[in-house]
Amino acid sequence: MRPVQSNPVTTRLADIAAQAGVSEATVSRVLNGKPGVAATTRQSVLAALDVLGYERPVRLRQRSEGLVGLITPELENPIFPALAQVIGQALTRQGYTPVLATQTPGGSTEDELTEMLVDRGVAGIIYVSGLHADTTADMQRYERLRAQGVPFVLVDGFSPKVQAPFISPDDRAAMTLAVTHLASLGHTRIGLALGPKRFVPVQRKIEGFVRAMQDQLGLAAEVIETELIQHSLYTLEGGQAAATSLIERDCTAVVCASDMMALGAIRAARQRGLEVPRDVSVVGFDDSPLIAFTDPPLTTVRKPVPAMGQAAVRTLLEEIGGTPAPHSEFVFMPELVVRGSTASAPHAVRMP
Repeated sequence: MRPVQSNPVTTRLADIAAQAGVSEATVSRVLNGKPGVAATTRQSVLAALDVLGYERPVRLRQRSEGLVGLITPELENPIFPALAQVIGQALTRQGYTPVLATQTPGGSTEDELTEMLVDRGVAGIIYVSGLHADTTADMQRYERLRAQGVPFVLVDGFSPKVQAPFISPDDRAAMTLAVTHLASLGHTRIGLALGPKRFVPVQRKIEGFVRAMQDQLGLAAEVIETELIQHSLYTLEGGQAAATSLIERDCTAVVCASDMMALGAIRAARQRGLEVPRDVSVVGFDDSPLIAFTDPPLTTVRKPVPAMGQAAVRTLLEEIGGTPAPHSEFVFMPELVVRGSTASAPHAVRMP
């Protein structure tokens, strides 16, 4: 075998055996393609090869069942690479080769990426936060794709106009979790910072937020919608701008529709000489990789990325295999993760 690293490394059976937790004899049998090794053991040895950075022998390389396209809007928000990794690994385990296609400002559009993948004969496509989530977009593009016989699954965003399986987090429940947590800490002026209103996840978060604020604090819907909701962009700068507006309206807590926006909200508070969480509490959404290590560690609503990614792959493979899932939406429950960016409201008495 030849190590992937640029520095020459001598492959030792002992290293691979130790990594895989098996005997050197078992490693030798796997590497030489001999029978008599359990499938799980074989996978452990192959995983050890990958972890240690060695190429697999040609005879052990899995023949691809075909290409599967994964189209994401961008990769700057760490939740998209996290989801892409889950989907890519799940596809690889099933013998498919994932092809990641990412939109960039001024670059290829979703339609152009779709055409490129179809031209390359992909077995199917998974769309993450695509035009299907935009209520102003023309959904005929997906019906045309279906007419071409290309199976596809849509993640994050639902449209009754598209005959396909959808995978979504429960955005309404996410807002209930966040508002309930903040209300229990004594916050009564809770703001919501999110993206443009035309997107389905945004609309659902607003619905959940308004209902939770009514249930927890007895506020009128008109007051909530006009004073406590601020639209912006799904970026750090967008979160900063939205949170600045909400803090100026005397909000002591800000719920953000993404972790990136939440980091912007923390910056907005600090620019005004406020401390998080002493003066302002901030809640994010996603639980992106490394978000637990921010300053302060971010309280957030965790998007069930592993479950959603695996479901997307499982559903697509059913479509490819000729047993399509019903035209329905599979909704996954998020989870509140309390860390250091939320605390009791200033001068508040906590609810029992």
